[in-house]
Amino acid sequence: MRFVKRAWTNSLSVKVILAYIAGVVLSVLIIVLVIKGLLALRSPILVEEDVNQNAEGLGEHMVFDASGTPVGFDDEHAWVFETMKEEVAYRVLDSSGRVVLQSSAGDAFWPPSSGQPGAPKPGRIDFTRAGVPFQGATAVLERGGRQWYFQMANSARLAELIRLEFALPFMGIGIGLFSAVLLFVFGVCAFITMRHVQKPLQELSAAAAAISPRSLHARLQSERAPTEIAPLVESFNRVLERVEHGYRVQQEFLATAAHELKTPLALIRAQIELTPAGAERDALLRDIEHMTRQVQQLLLLAEASEAHNYSFAPVDVPDVAREAIDYLDRMVRAAQVRITLASESGPVSWHADRGALFTLLKNLLENAAQHAPAGTAIVIDVDATTLSVRDFGPGVTPEQLPKLFARFWRGAHRRDHGAGLGLAICQEIAQAHGWTLTARHGDPGLRLLVSTVP
Repeated sequence: MRFVKRAWTNSLSVKVILAYIAGVVLSVLIIVLVIKGLLALRSPILVEEDVNQNAEGLGEHMVFDASGTPVGFDDEHAWVFETMKEEVAYRVLDSSGRVVLQSSAGDAFWPPSSGQPGAPKPGRIDFTRAGVPFQGATAVLERGGRQWYFQMANSARLAELIRLEFALPFMGIGIGLFSAVLLFVFGVCAFITMRHVQKPLQELSAAAAAISPRSLHARLQSERAPTEIAPLVESFNRVLERVEHGYRVQQEFLATAAHELKTPLALIRAQIELTPAGAERDALLRDIEHMTRQVQQLLLLAEASEAHNYSFAPVDVPDVAREAIDYLDRMVRAAQVRITLASESGPVSWHADRGALFTLLKNLLENAAQHAPAGTAIVIDVDATTLSVRDFGPGVTPEQLPKLFARFWRGAHRRDHGAGLGLAICQEIAQAHGWTLTARHGDPGLRLLVSTVP
């Protein structure tokens, strides 16, 4: 099977991860632009809301005595008003508008108009002192059933300094950390999710790759496949059904045609043998023998291609080899070659179908005998995992080596006019057993190797 090398950009995982990263970057960019726009606008509504919240927040840190009268801020916040008294100040008024407590900035910090009698109104305070704009707010504090009015104000330049020098950098750091955490956490989640999604797809791919002419009955399981992939799996299974049906019809036709030809060929041979001897009669008999051999090879090929024709059991390989040698004795003597079984140390047992192993060995030996020069030997070597048949003939060229197991391909140096199916049958038998059949140069000759180890 030849696989097409595809660009990494075609990967579904890569596309999902890239889409996720683009989404995170775009989201963070939108957040930054919105915050930057709001800070740049600094609309009066937003500024007023900030000032009111600051006043209410600071008012919560006011300290009261046992009678419920405010006496100052806690230590955590008091230092602000002492160290920056020119920029920020506070004061507390009672319900009559009288100042009962204020920061060290004193009355000079506040505008004269703000000291008018009566309770001040909660809300925004804006004034200018020495050309510097100030902004503040009044918040209502309740303690022991009494109401106090807390006023806090700071200069606009202090607020801008805090915003530019402190708020924005910390906000940038916060956005950066948020982006990093978002990218990492969701990146890991996306990776794990894709691994989880890909696992059934990889299992389906492995199951599809394992389907061969000997396992066309197998079907892909769609239970664990993603919902979007399930229709594709079901379509693939329907294609397998049609392929299996076509393959079975082809194999049945091959076997039936070969079987039906055997009887007419036998009758024709008998009729020719009854004719007077002569050169024409001998030529006809050779043609009939050639056709009979082709039909027999077609039958063997059809049988070897069907897994249900095999019956597996422990088999003594050297014993089968000796049986094949005896069977081919007449052909080997006619070719003036000899067959040697190199491994005579003892029995070697393989789990195999004895008849199929005999056919495999017979075909390998026949092929070697058709190419071996007269007076040379064909060597069989057997061990626990391998079986090899080697001849010392002309061998094949590197270009011809991949064609050896192709159906109907014949070498140029063979003596007979066979159908070119012998090694194809051997390959089918080896695959049915889970073995590998390979050809190697013998220098000289050719070595055909059967290995039980994948």
